[in-house]
Amino acid sequence: MMRKICFIFLSLIVLTLNADPDFIKQETLKIVEAKYGQFAKKRAEALNKLMNEIITLSAAEKLEKVNAFFNQMQFVSDKMLWGVDDYWATRMEFIGKGAGDCEDFVISKYFTLKQLGVPSERLFFTYVKAIKFQQAHMVLTYYETPTSIPLVLDNINRKIMPATQRNDLIPVYSFNGDALYLAKQQGLGQIVPSGMKKNKKWQELVDKIRREGL
Repeated sequence: MMRKICFIFLSLIVLTLNADPDFIKQETLKIVEAKYGQFAKKRAEALNKLMNEIITLSAAEKLEKVNAFFNQMQFVSDKMLWGVDDYWATRMEFIGKGAGDCEDFVISKYFTLKQLGVPSERLFFTYVKAIKFQQAHMVLTYYETPTSIPLVLDNINRKIMPATQRNDLIPVYSFNGDALYLAKQQGLGQIVPSGMKKNKKWQELVDKIRREGL
């Protein structure tokens, strides 16, 4: 009897150790399914699975995998998707719809990489002008060090490249949760005093994530 109890106990330990951590909580999956359907839930589960598979990889490998995952989503304008000119979707809203505009791609990549342990001070939302389309665009940039040439994660050109090789983009400014910067091609540029207070979309997004858990 004691041997059987010990076997069951050890089996439970093994199952616990082998269980995937919930990067995306079960209650969140239920909300996604209820709001967007079973295929949306499968996309969220696929992200959770990917995050478990790459958690021990290098930062460079995480960038590649996360960039590729979200670039599978469809580009759709906010007007068509949400009925407004400018809407910043949370990661789960983006996954739920399976589509979004450039800001939504960047938001999802940023929060996923941050959750995977990539330091937030290396990740920046960067507004650019896309020369080919003659319009404003947003990309995620990654700085190995504060003075490094950033890598660009983009949903237009899906290959991660140094900013100096993206001659199709003109940088305007960058920000993360800490500060707002006037952008330069090879670096962050000059910090804008009280920059984040002026970025209402960022504040609204963070408040929505906290409030809704998405």
